[in-house]
Amino acid sequence: MEKFRTATYEVHNPKIKKSVRFAVLADLHGSIFGEENNTLLKKIQEYAPDAILLAGDMVVRMDPSTLETARKLLCTLAKNFPIFYAMGNHETKMKAKEHIYRNEYLEYQAELKQKGICFLANEKNKVVLAGNSFVVNGLELPLEYYHKPFSPKLTSEKMEELMGKPDPEAINILLAHNPKYGRTYFRWGADLILSGHYHGGVLRFSRHVGAISSQFIPFPKYCCGDFYKNGKCMIVSAGLGEHTVPLRIHNPRELIFIEMKP
Repeated sequence: MEKFRTATYEVHNPKIKKSVRFAVLADLHGSIFGEENNTLLKKIQEYAPDAILLAGDMVVRMDPSTLETARKLLCTLAKNFPIFYAMGNHETKMKAKEHIYRNEYLEYQAELKQKGICFLANEKNKVVLAGNSFVVNGLELPLEYYHKPFSPKLTSEKMEELMGKPDPEAINILLAHNPKYGRTYFRWGADLILSGHYHGGVLRFSRHVGAISSQFIPFPKYCCGDFYKNGKCMIVSAGLGEHTVPLRIHNPRELIFIEMKP
């Protein structure tokens, strides 16, 4: 049976009036923890988050069976929790017009939307959680920003073109799958940034240091763990799964819990 650990972060923000709890899933890639994912479901239900945030890559683009795995898990969670789903590179590739499994992906997305899951593809959603006003922003980067090993710089101007500006009156959460552009995300002004994509750097040396990114960049800056700048926080998940090369060294799969406090 696959195993995972939980990583819990406490994030303080002056805009928070009353504590709010989030569960964050990234890079599931079709992994299953216990029968019907019951081990993962139980852990999330025990934490009782106010909302669940998905930082992309719940599926594997060339494996349609992962759509069913993610669908079952998310439909079950949607019965009890609001869920916000941002695109990873695998979702973006799967829904492209030329992709062999495009129809299967669109059916998956349609069913999850019907269950109340909020998909955010360069979109934002206002929501009140525990008396706090949030805007959840879901960034979908064009695929050129995932090229290996070279991808273009993400400028502040391009970021605003994709996402507009954050709401100065609300607590802004940015779901941004690719952590390579952490500096731009901080400049954009989100209070909490959530990423994945790097799978903890494959070989993990410490809380923040992994060997290589998914784009073959050695010792990437925002590899895993928590980072802070000017009162803003970025948390990068090591992910719940992997694909193609299922290798992890000193780098357990992880489910993230976050408690935001005043």
